Amino acid sequence: MTTDAPLRANTVARQLLIASRPVSWINTAYPFAAAYVLTTREVDLTLVVGTLFFLVPYNLAMYGINDVFDYESDLRNPRKGGAHGAVLDRRMHRVTLWASALLCLPFVAYLAVVGSAVSWVVLAASLFFVVFYSAPPLRLKERPFLDSVTSSIHFFSPAVYGIVLAGATWTPALVALIVAFALWGIASHAYGAVQDVVADREAGIASIATARGARWTVRFSLACYAAAGVAMLATTWPGPLAAVLVVPYLVTVWPYRSIADADAAAATTGWRRFLWLNQFSGFAVTLLLIWYAILTA
Repeated sequence: MTTDAPLRANTVARQLLIASRPVSWINTAYPFAAAYVLTTREVDLTLVVGTLFFLVPYNLAMYGINDVFDYESDLRNPRKGGAHGAVLDRRMHRVTLWASALLCLPFVAYLAVVGSAVSWVVLAASLFFVVFYSAPPLRLKERPFLDSVTSSIHFFSPAVYGIVLAGATWTPALVALIVAFALWGIASHAYGAVQDVVADREAGIASIATARGARWTVRFSLACYAAAGVAMLATTWPGPLAAVLVVPYLVTVWPYRSIADADAAAATTGWRRFLWLNQFSGFAVTLLLIWYAILTA
């Protein structure tokens, strides 16, 4: 419930923190840092600035803008209000948009100065999709299939940016790695959309799940996870070992393969496991990257 009372600074800070989804910060910062440092093999100011950018400002922009423009749907969604996102007080909407822009600005300015024309394009595209995934007039999250693709871009584009910024040479194995990452992102978004079918339909919001139904969307998610594992087999050793990391995701999503739209909220149980699976997968990927770094030193 909103009032006309002014917002306190600690309330604003807490709401912005919740909106930025701290549990997911690592999912965008890590891909950039790993891609950059494995190419340059050094820790420099650009690595630090880029990692900090993709850790907090990028996530505040991505999720904060989403929470502003999804306000009506979030009011109807019982899972909102914590790790799954804030139901922002209406008075926070303008603050969130301004905070997202102003926090990103100095980082983007620095990265523009140290980057190349190609890196500018990649960063601009990444931020374009961050904004217009949720914001009108494009509001890509309401365009079935494009919603899952755009969401995936949010997570693999930091890795692509790190690769380009560091001046890496593109190889078939590197392309396969990014394709696998993209498929993982598509699968994850599609499954995440399933739990919101009822709330989104009540709010008149379209998604891959509202368009195709919960059952079809879960099975599409399973197919994309499996395809991601297959794509990893074409990466440089020990990359193919990462193919087994899709198995826990398949096991988590499989029980919901026949879920009805009316029962779709039950998929939230699997989604909670998914959030922690990412931490486990990140640890395993880190070990593989260390191994790769040793082999290619």
